[in-house]
Amino acid sequence: MAERPEDLNLPNAVITRIIKEALPDGVNISKEARSAISRAASVFVLYATSCANNFAMKGKRKTLNAGDVLSAMEEMEFQRFISPLKEALDAYRREQKGKKEASEQKKKDKDKRTDSEEQDKIREDDNDEDDERMEEEEQNEEEEVDN
Repeated sequence: MAERPEDLNLPNAVITRIIKEALPDGVNISKEARSAISRAASVFVLYATSCANNFAMKGKRKTLNAGDVLSAMEEMEFQRFISPLKEALDAYRREQKGKKEASEQKKKDKDKRTDSEEQDKIREDDNDEDDERMEEEEQNEEEEVDN
């Protein structure tokens, strides 16, 4: 796990940004208060992770999933967080699905372009061959006329 207790704390920049977003403009927070909130947030995350891990272990899994976290929130008696968490999870899943679909569409478009370019090249090669044949035939005709 962590080598030092400080390694378990969340990054100060993240905590500061969250605090600033939560407070109205013009409200300042002392360094001690920011440190206390950081420690409290870290403890909360560790406790929630531990509870979610228990649900995963009950399910004989090593990987925590969203259902484990939601169950942990309920067990920890944070029911009021469940609805916002579900909304955030749905938004995340929609975003990931959109990214996946965009990536697949981009790949399909690239494949179509590649196929189209290959077909154009084949047509071009065929046209070149046709042109060469016509030139040969014209030369042969000229030779026959000369003879």
